[in-house]
Amino acid sequence: MKIAFRVDASREMGSGHLMRCLTLATALREMGVECCFVCREHLGHMAEFVRQRGFEVFLLPRNQDVELSRADDLPAHAPWLGCDWQVDAQQTRQQIQSLQLEWLVIDHYALDARWESELRQCCKQIMVIDDLADRQHDCDLLLDQTLGRLAVEYANLVPSDCKTVTGSEYALLRPEFTQWREVSLQRREAPELRHILISLGGVDQDNVTGQVLAALKTVSLVEECQITVVMGAQAPHLSAVQAAAAQMPWLTQVRVNISTMAEAMAQSDLAIGAAGSTSWERCCLGLPTLLLVLAENQKVSAQAQQQAGSVLMLCRESLPDDLREAMQRMAVTDLLADLSVNARKLCDGLGARRVVSCLSAVA
Repeated sequence: MKIAFRVDASREMGSGHLMRCLTLATALREMGVECCFVCREHLGHMAEFVRQRGFEVFLLPRNQDVELSRADDLPAHAPWLGCDWQVDAQQTRQQIQSLQLEWLVIDHYALDARWESELRQCCKQIMVIDDLADRQHDCDLLLDQTLGRLAVEYANLVPSDCKTVTGSEYALLRPEFTQWREVSLQRREAPELRHILISLGGVDQDNVTGQVLAALKTVSLVEECQITVVMGAQAPHLSAVQAAAAQMPWLTQVRVNISTMAEAMAQSDLAIGAAGSTSWERCCLGLPTLLLVLAENQKVSAQAQQQAGSVLMLCRESLPDDLREAMQRMAVTDLLADLSVNARKLCDGLGARRVVSCLSAVA
């Protein structure tokens, strides 16, 4: 069986879509499936990162100074594609039409049913990974790992015979998170706040990490507290964050392109993170989280997590005040323990296995 993934990473959209596709591709490879990737050469595209993990990458050219269509019926995130969808469909088709694909997997907010229909001739079946439920799809299997998402929300957006699976039980996590789950949960039996993990995406285009570090300076923490900041090598503000870390009152380490994220989370007492796909990694490990919404498309997931009691949301506009209030609550209540207990219920780390079973069942 051969499967191709059409997914992008960039400074604008971050790396979350690519990383979850890599997780699924790795799980499929363990089942003997041959996987490849089709990605556009955006700034921060990460093609070499994918190749280092043993997957072939077909890199579509970056279109500089291109005038994009402004049609009203385009997806809200259409500019993320970097070209008109017809051009992308043609270029993708040229790369994969000879591969005899069983599945084509699409994880891209800028693509919809029109693009997917154009690629039908290149594969037997199509899978879409989505989080928004905001546009039509032409697919045989749809995955939305948003907490609280219901399949009925896609009833009028996919063909009647499409299998739709939803919810955080299908979250695509690497096996290392399942492996570290027990150790991480044991650490939280008697929680103390001595190690904070800050992870706001591999790119963090707006340098929210720097804002968090500045806000933390106004907070009362134990003298021996340690802070770990995780960023990607493509992050445009990496040097500024490293300089800010050196000025922190507590030992603060900046780790770049970390390959042991599960271990780092398991050894932390609190995370300050974004409401993207790493939410499910933190939930799997029961890691209490102060959550920041960094994009409009993260709001639904963030609100669902807060309603489940697994996170405490922070507002960027009042970050110092919100952080101080959160730390004060943790000092005098069981908030740290409560967040952990609620988080671990939302994701057990076996989502990739469930999705592979869905692909096999539909095939």
